[in-house]
Amino acid sequence: MSFKTITYQTISLAGVAQAVYLVDKLATKGEVNTHDLEVCINSLLIFEMDNPVDIYGGLSGVKTGLQQLHKQLSTTQITNADQARYAASIVFLENKFSKDKAMQASVHQKIKTAKLQSEHFGITHQNVLANLADIYHSTVSTLAPRIMVNGEHSYLSSSENINKVRSLLLAGLRSAMLWKQCGGSRWRFLVFRHKMLLEVEFLLAEIDKE
Repeated sequence: MSFKTITYQTISLAGVAQAVYLVDKLATKGEVNTHDLEVCINSLLIFEMDNPVDIYGGLSGVKTGLQQLHKQLSTTQITNADQARYAASIVFLENKFSKDKAMQASVHQKIKTAKLQSEHFGITHQNVLANLADIYHSTVSTLAPRIMVNGEHSYLSSSENINKVRSLLLAGLRSAMLWKQCGGSRWRFLVFRHKMLLEVEFLLAEIDKE
């Protein structure tokens, strides 16, 4: 079975959209939906899957991401400049990351440790998030250009929020890798934009039936 379909490309891109949406919420509001956060963090800890939707715990796991993607695709205007910048930067960094096999191996090994931690403490325990944040900071964040997050200083000066933001950026990278594995590309996004919008609407309708 091929994963290179518009459905899986849409789902994985929704994973990116959900991650950057939560980053923006943490930076500007200081809080996020716990379930949405858990879905993103858990996507980092799944190494084997039968199909791409499994890393989000089912289609409903990326409902927020699909909603954000719908906002973006249903207009020619940029609905949120920061979120758009974060997403574009993640996709760009994924290209660099995917070419650095040593960094990939390092991240993979370190995430295995984080997975063991999560089994003991819980997916969003501060120890797990601190570990994932450190993985991002010591690896992906060394690639140029670094993603600069805009928001309220009071929220971005909190170590707990910083750890969540960095963990979410790493989760966004995971989804960007999945998007590419499913045949996603900037060219396909531009050419099949309307087709993807229809797919987003179909998937949201499917979630509403659950």
